[in-house]
Amino acid sequence: MSRRRALETPQIAMLRLEGVALFAFGVALFASTGVSWWLFAIFLLAPDLSALGYLAGPRIGAWCYNLGHTYTLPAALIGVGWATGTPPALAFGSIWLCHIGMDRVVGYGLKHRTAFRSTHLSF
Repeated sequence: MSRRRALETPQIAMLRLEGVALFAFGVALFASTGVSWWLFAIFLLAPDLSALGYLAGPRIGAWCYNLGHTYTLPAALIGVGWATGTPPALAFGSIWLCHIGMDRVVGYGLKHRTAFRSTHLSF
C-alpha cells in the first residue's frame, strides 16, 4: 500500500465513495435520455476546460476550476432538463455530474487558492 493511501482518512474515503455513487447515477441518468453515447465520450472531460482560469493566476484559476467542479451547476441543469422535459439538458448535466464524480474517485478535489495541487481531498 502506498504511503498516500495509508494516510487517507475515513472522511476522504467517504468522499471518494460519494464520487462513485454520483458517477453511477450520472451514467444511469444519461442512459435514460436516449442521447448518443458519442456525446458522453466527447464531453466527459469538458469541465476540465475550467482550469484555463489558471492562466489569470491561482486565485482566479481556483475560482474558475471550483465553479466547474461543484455539484450545484450540473444539479441545476439536470433540474431544468427534468422540469422542462429536455433530454439534452439532462444529458449534459449528467455528463458534468459524471466528470465531477470521476474526479472525486481519483482524488481530484476543489482547489485552494494557494496551489493547484492543494485540494479539499488533500491531507
